[in-house]
Amino acid sequence: MAFTLATWNINSVRLRAGLVEKLLREEAPDVLCLQECKSPLELMPTETFAAMGYGHMVARGQKGYNGVAILSRLPLKDAGHIDWCEKGDARHVAAELENGVVIHNCYVPAGGDVADREVNEKFGHKMDFMAEMRDRFAKDRPRKSILVGDLNIAPREDDVWSHKALLKVVSHTPIEVEIFGQAQEAGGWVDVTRQDIPDGLLYSWWSYRAKDWDAADKGRRLDHIWASADLGAAAHSSRILRAARGWEKPSDHAPVFATFDL
Repeated sequence: MAFTLATWNINSVRLRAGLVEKLLREEAPDVLCLQECKSPLELMPTETFAAMGYGHMVARGQKGYNGVAILSRLPLKDAGHIDWCEKGDARHVAAELENGVVIHNCYVPAGGDVADREVNEKFGHKMDFMAEMRDRFAKDRPRKSILVGDLNIAPREDDVWSHKALLKVVSHTPIEVEIFGQAQEAGGWVDVTRQDIPDGLLYSWWSYRAKDWDAADKGRRLDHIWASADLGAAAHSSRILRAARGWEKPSDHAPVFATFDL
């Protein structure tokens, strides 16, 4: 069984339903994981996606904030969700494919603008979220699992446009990069994108503030696809659809793809 998976922070699934349709029509991933859907479940345009062949979905909705969804052409069943930090946020949902592979779709808090939990509660939330992920993976090491989503951390120096300029900027600070690495190591996760594309600058996010985002190219790789150690060798063909950042009224994130032969 081979399938292609994509992950995309859509920044409002209702506002950008047309872009989701465009992606499904033109790229046709078997599974599409969306974050920041910003919609209660009953208002998500699920019938539209089902009409395009994506009739299987598990999701957690939330009015105006957060929200995660997994759309699929392949049969899957709801594998539950984790209420990270017990805040009631719709930041995680899991689905199990017929072959037993579990897909975890995560939306890690952005963390605000100041990398100091003493003055910025949002940053504290982000650090606690990542610490809880790390501790959970250490206790129950994932098997037959894929974890994707907007993890809101660019871990490598070549995952940002300027390592030096972003050392004090939330998403690339040393303390975030450290806990990101701890979470990845605790779960034995394989960074599929960098396994396939080991060298060079690579981004999945460009700020809305930059009107010349393409020319300036001040991006960050905030969106990730991880595979548990037993699935790492099955992953290939990773890519980031940079062009989607230039679509009309786009998300500030671009979709990330990988294919798995299982």
